[in-house]
Amino acid sequence: MTDTTPPLHPMEREQLRTESTLVVTVKSSAEFHDDVTNDIEVLEQGEKVDSPPELSFTCYDDLMKTLTPRVLDLIEATRQKEPASINETARIVDRDVKNVHEELNRLAQLGIIFFEEDGQRKRPVVWFDELVINLPFDPEASDTAPAAP
Repeated sequence: MTDTTPPLHPMEREQLRTESTLVVTVKSSAEFHDDVTNDIEVLEQGEKVDSPPELSFTCYDDLMKTLTPRVLDLIEATRQKEPASINETARIVDRDVKNVHEELNRLAQLGIIFFEEDGQRKRPVVWFDELVINLPFDPEASDTAPAAP
């Protein structure tokens, strides 16, 4: 199994540890761009951006495909049990090691978790205490709203 997730810089890991909430939302690419641009302007003025870390998806379907109940269970088990390795994580959730490894790598790529390496072991770390999912239902943003049943 190859790992394509670049390791976080120690300062990035420490910054994440100071946060307690991850906000997951659905935004159009234009909204995301505007938010990032505004945050950069605030930082350039020497002010602090005072908002929790946010993970944005461009459509509701992508969010639901990524944060399935099975993945949310994996995140919760990793946060609560603090397993020492990917193998131990797989045992805790009673799932195949290869599948858990793939899901943890995908979560690391999204910034939902990070890995602490200890020799050959990689310990998954969920850095937040709370995951907030924000689903705006903007009638003008039809590409972000969930499909009707």
